[in-house]
Amino acid sequence: MSRAVTGAAAVLVVAALLLPDRVEHLRPVAFARIPVEAIAGTALLLVLGPRARRVVAVLAGVALGLVTLLNVLDMGFRSVLVRPFDPVLDWILLDDAEAFLGDSIGSAGATAVVVGAGVLVVLLLVAMALSVVRLGHVVVRHSAVAAPATLLAGTVWVACAALGVQVSGAAVAARGAADVVSGRVQQVRAGIADREAFAEESAVDAFRATPGDRLLTGLRGKDVLFVFIESYGRSAVQDPEMAPGVGAVLADGTRRLGAAGFSSRSAFLTSPTYGGGSWLAHATFASGLRIDNQQRYRDLTSSDRLTLTSAFRKAGAWRTVGIMPGVTRAWPEGRFYGLDHVYDSRNLGYEGPKFSWTPVPDQFSLAAFERLEHGRPGRGPLMAEIILTSSHNPWAPVPTMLGWDRLGDGSVYESVKEAGEDPKEVWKDPARVRTEYRRSIEYSLTSLVSYVEKYGDDDTVVVFLGDHQPVPTVTRDRLGRDVPVTIVARDPAVLDRVAGWGWQEGLKPGPDAPVWPMDAFRDRFLTAYGPAGGPR
Repeated sequence: MSRAVTGAAAVLVVAALLLPDRVEHLRPVAFARIPVEAIAGTALLLVLGPRARRVVAVLAGVALGLVTLLNVLDMGFRSVLVRPFDPVLDWILLDDAEAFLGDSIGSAGATAVVVGAGVLVVLLLVAMALSVVRLGHVVVRHSAVAAPATLLAGTVWVACAALGVQVSGAAVAARGAADVVSGRVQQVRAGIADREAFAEESAVDAFRATPGDRLLTGLRGKDVLFVFIESYGRSAVQDPEMAPGVGAVLADGTRRLGAAGFSSRSAFLTSPTYGGGSWLAHATFASGLRIDNQQRYRDLTSSDRLTLTSAFRKAGAWRTVGIMPGVTRAWPEGRFYGLDHVYDSRNLGYEGPKFSWTPVPDQFSLAAFERLEHGRPGRGPLMAEIILTSSHNPWAPVPTMLGWDRLGDGSVYESVKEAGEDPKEVWKDPARVRTEYRRSIEYSLTSLVSYVEKYGDDDTVVVFLGDHQPVPTVTRDRLGRDVPVTIVARDPAVLDRVAGWGWQEGLKPGPDAPVWPMDAFRDRFLTAYGPAGGPR
């Protein structure tokens, strides 16, 4: 029994030392290597006294447990957000993950998962510490064998490192845990340097001193709607598995809006994020700065940077509102974005069911905007930022289009939700995930096209775009970070001002459509619609 426990401790420690940080590297060959940390740790324990050895063993075990936890988090983040976990900035995202679980498997299931994860973390740290302590006792008790074995292992490791020996592409001389620690130190240093660099970048603002009466003069009297469609990425319009369906919706939308007198131009923007972190994309689009981490977002939203939306407020010729169905509590950032009023999920008048993560179906959000703001008699020009969330992961169940006069308070959606797919079942099959993702994008696009067709007029200008690509389960790591962006207007003078952009006609950008960084949009938009804007 004692030997079995010791063997289990050795397996646990070695496995932790060799654990990769990517799911795709989680193969048997990853564990057929020699960890240098085990060699160095054994040598250290052999030379320490009993008391120091116990202290070092406990600390080393806890540290190894933390490194293991970081590797597991890296696997999750790389699988969803296509980047490693940031131990300084990313803890806030774990709260979002809990909310997502609650919407996918229910609050009780999410609570059970969170509690279970907490228990596993504690057990991992305790088990790792006890394992290292036990192995320390064993190597000291058998020092006559352990010492020469450690020397031999060290010699083999050095030789393998010098010769570059590999097994199936993996280096035999491994130093994974050391690399994790070194990488985290570099990550913190890079974060500090990035904050300094961002301060310099954000200090430059070509429009900060522009008087309000010289902002957006080319859009005076227009209702300007900036509409974000969640997870609407290049994959939706180019992936062979999804593009035919989405393309048909966009082609039909182009035809329908054309019949109503509207024209459109489309291109791509490169999002700063992937798979999630919508607020980073929103901030990038609005601020003209690349906001690709939480620290930049905090620094930006605590500044006085002129955003696209606050420019409309500064101009003094628009009422500025936000339709934010994904917001479920106080949202102080509304003040930074210059919004006179924010309608969140609590005051859109929706009494229907949630569709997984989505608190309010897109069609209802647009109908609420019409009821609360756009359709009010005697109102002045509006600038609205509208977030459509029905295409948010997990993409099941997907709402269906209803007659605009049938929406009421949203209770009608009870039967719609019951007829939809169960997200727990959908996520068992990647092909079904992609299908439901496609259907959700088609629903969001159809809702927006139908709204513009029904309620748009000569003074309507719509800029709609995606915030980021969906998770790799959908994209299969293809087609990068680009998202479609489209401008729709009935007044020809609006599109004449962006004729020099080279954007393509219609709602669907083709594979060779122009691609801009998302942070380039603010300055180009303010320039095009300023006093010096127009055809070029």
